[in-house]
Amino acid sequence: MTAEIYDQTVNVLGEGPLWHPERGELFWFDIVSQKLYHRAGDDLRQWQFGEPVSAAGWIDRDNLLIASASALSRFDIESGDSEVVVPLEDDNPLTRSNDGRADPFGGFWIGTMGCAHEEKIGTIYRYYRGEVRALYSGITVPNAMCFSPDGGVAYFTDTMQGQVMRQRLDPADGWPLGEPDVFIDVRGEKFGADGSVVDVQGNFWNARYGGYSVARYSADGELLDTLSLPTVYITCPAFGGADLSSLYVTSCCRNMSEEKRRKQPDAGKTFVFETDARGQAEHRVVL
Repeated sequence: MTAEIYDQTVNVLGEGPLWHPERGELFWFDIVSQKLYHRAGDDLRQWQFGEPVSAAGWIDRDNLLIASASALSRFDIESGDSEVVVPLEDDNPLTRSNDGRADPFGGFWIGTMGCAHEEKIGTIYRYYRGEVRALYSGITVPNAMCFSPDGGVAYFTDTMQGQVMRQRLDPADGWPLGEPDVFIDVRGEKFGADGSVVDVQGNFWNARYGGYSVARYSADGELLDTLSLPTVYITCPAFGGADLSSLYVTSCCRNMSEEKRRKQPDAGKTFVFETDARGQAEHRVVL
């Protein structure tokens, strides 16, 4: 599998790719530039926000739930209007949102972190039918939130800790059951575990930040293969396309030296692989 450039836009910190299953279109974010991007065919649209935005779930054809530095908001794709659904650490100017994804129960998992990467001031939350509940605190860089096809397991990580965690979920409503255990351990590697997604077979696809690649693991945590990319800071994958076999991947060029940028001219762009796998359709958020 070979990476192709899907979109030439250079994102300072590309994140949160979302394939909208009803629209058949890709959305993604540049957190640092505070922008949401959207492509339908060759038509590229963008929206500018007044604070960092990082992740989204779909509510219906025309509305997204968007995570920002201060709220989860309902965003109208056609008008560009936003309405706060619930605050998210709006009283803490030191934090912003990061990785997030809708779960199979209609909920939405979202992590917060320090704007300057302050240690352990972030939290992973779950929004579910009007309630926001803190699940895990003391997080530095929350990432890798995704879910098994049967809805029985959630995954997440604190990138700075080097371990992807596996959490059993209540089959009735998706709240965590018991304590998480270690699924993948990458401590000591030259890369960090970043954003992730799970395909219909239960394989776990993880972006390696600092590792020029996306890695595919089995549901048992066995490394199956890696997909190489032409730039070092890989942030998040998402399945999409007509049959959900295309893997879209965002990247980052933040804090890269001029020399490194010359050697990696595609840093910050959004890539796509045509894979031999099929992804899960992104779950709908129920407000």
